Amino acid sequence: MAVHRAPAVLDERSLFATYPFLPGAESLLAEAGWTLRDLFEDRRYDAARLLGRARILAAADDPRAVREVAEFAHASPAERYLSFVFARVALAAAPSKAALRRWAVAESKRSSARLEGLDGSAQEEEILAVAGRLRLAVAPADGGIGFPLDSYVRLATPIREADFRLVRQDLRGGTVVVRPARAARLVEEGIRRMLAEPVPLQAEVVEFVRGREAELFAALATRLPLPTARSGGPAGGLLPERFPPCIRKMRRTLQAGENLSHAGRFALAAFLHRAGADPETIVDAYRGAPDFDESITRYQVEHITQHAGGAGYTPPECETLRSHGLCVRDGDPTAPEPRERGRDPLCFEPWLHHPLQYYQTRGGRVTERSEDPPGPPPSGGGPGRPGPPGRSRSTGPR
Repeated sequence: MAVHRAPAVLDERSLFATYPFLPGAESLLAEAGWTLRDLFEDRRYDAARLLGRARILAAADDPRAVREVAEFAHASPAERYLSFVFARVALAAAPSKAALRRWAVAESKRSSARLEGLDGSAQEEEILAVAGRLRLAVAPADGGIGFPLDSYVRLATPIREADFRLVRQDLRGGTVVVRPARAARLVEEGIRRMLAEPVPLQAEVVEFVRGREAELFAALATRLPLPTARSGGPAGGLLPERFPPCIRKMRRTLQAGENLSHAGRFALAAFLHRAGADPETIVDAYRGAPDFDESITRYQVEHITQHAGGAGYTPPECETLRSHGLCVRDGDPTAPEPRERGRDPLCFEPWLHHPLQYYQTRGGRVTERSEDPPGPPPSGGGPGRPGPPGRSRSTGPR
């Protein structure tokens, strides 16, 4: 199958049409004086609105931007820019912020696909042009593209692939030098973070946009996989209010449409499996993720839960969770409930070293294993009950 490469380096006008989030992209508009009200209701901007809606709905269906948005092929540079503005404002007013985050993922992946599709010097030149306009302070370097150390850490931290860990990089003084393909992925993350921040809108603007685009938001509600929870069937015995603080935080992160690290996603799936959740309930827990893909999620959940003949991987112990920045035993200031904002005394018990111990001590039921060592003293687990599962050395796939 033939590989289709992106064309050579873009001129400025084409650059702005391809990357409409860049500062200066407003120069694509020949006329001045238009307003947001015009963009949302004037018939002159029908084409821009149609393309803007297509961008939003395509992201809801395909946040990885695998498929092209067909409407792009016939849009002028000005229409592309206005469609971007329309989408960003509409999603800032949307009832669910998960839609905005999915759109940010799709737009950033579309941009990185363009950058990764370039060859040789053209690829490096366009990466530098886009990153420079985003003020990422990158520069050409011998053997690749250099990122200041602080910028690299900020951009690479949310990326789950192990190859982006700092210990694996070419660090030269205060600069991290990476190959152009890796630089494109870092630029993608910079774009995603920028677009995931909602445009501040006044209350009357939100009300106006929601009124004008009620049909769009209704379509989003049916397409967008929103976080759900099962209460019946095999998972009926789950007691989410008794989950340890770290697991509750992971669930809130996904329900808010925010990204969760690879380590966090694994820990949550493994915990829910041992706590008795069925595969459907575990998949449901990830539906709010900005890059949620049902087929991939099902595959990964099956891998985690069917390990060792169906016993599944054991979730990481507390020490491992702390090393990944997932422990919140000192409290989570962003938690909606006051009780979760302060430190949890149970997490500081000297015998507690595993999230499953916490759950069972609080009264939750856990699928036992013969290799689980004894839990806390009898006063912690209660008479007549098996001790909570103890320290596990299995952390599962990376």
